[in-house]
Amino acid sequence: MPRIQRSNIPPNLLLHLFRRIRERGVTSADIVQLAHWLDAEPTVPDGPWYKRFPGFIVCGHGPLIKTFLTPQQTAIGTEIE
Repeated sequence: MPRIQRSNIPPNLLLHLFRRIRERGVTSADIVQLAHWLDAEPTVPDGPWYKRFPGFIVCGHGPLIKTFLTPQQTAIGTEIE
């Protein structure tokens, strides 16, 4: 199982993520929670996955984070604990 890619993110994907953070109201406190989780170097499935946090959901595919959702939105893939 891959680990989340934290460098060399494609520029268009990075721009998309910044937009979703702003549009979905992800706070700086939420980003700190995400950073702590990423620091643990979690493994993720090769396909679609998501991780719920109190204020948002992070969604990815394989090693890449792909988007952020609000807690009310529906995520697709394997839920990461």
